[in-house]
Amino acid sequence: MRVSNTWLKELVDVEDDANEIANKMLFVGNEYESINELCPSSNLVIGRVVSVKKHPDSDHLNVCEVDLGDKIYQIVCGAPNVEANQKVIVAKVGAKLPAGEIKKSTIRGVESNGMICSIAELGLESKYVKESDKKGIHVLKEDAPVGIDAKAYLGLDDIYVDYELTANRSDLLNMLGIAYETAAIYDKKVNL
Repeated sequence: MRVSNTWLKELVDVEDDANEIANKMLFVGNEYESINELCPSSNLVIGRVVSVKKHPDSDHLNVCEVDLGDKIYQIVCGAPNVEANQKVIVAKVGAKLPAGEIKKSTIRGVESNGMICSIAELGLESKYVKESDKKGIHVLKEDAPVGIDAKAYLGLDDIYVDYELTANRSDLLNMLGIAYETAAIYDKKVNL
């Protein structure tokens, strides 16, 4: 049973982090297999594409100027759906994605300072990713604030605990059951 830490904290008012909650659940007989980030990526911000020009040495790459709130960065992007005035997810130099760390690089003679991302590149399981996000970058709503943490804006900054429940604890096979168990451990009430 995968339990969202954010959702659990909406149901039960606890201050402890996911590790502490999972360890207290362990002491009452509810073992867990792992504690994971929903989106195992870092250093992601919301940017606004200021301009898009064709790469001088490629038929499928674009050279984009992207405003990240603090300044405008040049980023080479190969996504077919990138356009000016879009709000996008940008992995800054130093960002860690499942495919590796983003570094300042030169792509076919043009400097690139980051990466414009699709949701699929952030490390979410493919069953949670739309087909359109597998084929190009993810375009955010127009009101997305430039320069803020993209994971927090998208609600992807969650941690989940994967519990290994025993057959006699079928009451814990849903979020409400986990919430009641957590509330009992912490002597709190469940907020429905």
